[in-house]
Amino acid sequence: QVQLVESGGGLVQPGGSLKLSCAASGRIYSIRTMGWYSQAPGKQRELVATISSGGNTNYQDSVKGRFTISRDNANNTVYLQMNSLKPDDTAVYYCNADITARATIGFYTREYWGQGTQVTVSP
Repeated sequence: QVQLVESGGGLVQPGGSLKLSCAASGRIYSIRTMGWYSQAPGKQRELVATISSGGNTNYQDSVKGRFTISRDNANNTVYLQMNSLKPDDTAVYYCNADITARATIGFYTREYWGQGTQVTVSP
């Protein structure tokens, strides 16, 4: 079984910083794109940032210049450094990854989600 486990959420004041981590584990053969999504109360889940296996990144306009996504391919981990946090950043943040895993015979590829970690930005 493959799973994604997130950590690093919490309560922070406006202007503060947090760093989220997401580690993938299991019978992993390879990981393509990894990313972070956010879901605020009453809203749909939306893309925050993605990073390819080669390190190409993509950001939602509202986080450009404030958030940085990175990954450690050797440890199957993706990070999201969040700086200059605003109350509007308050949401549950979910890790996402396209993973090829080893089956009993052969391989299979699917999208995986973490369980989510709460980020609250409040005075």
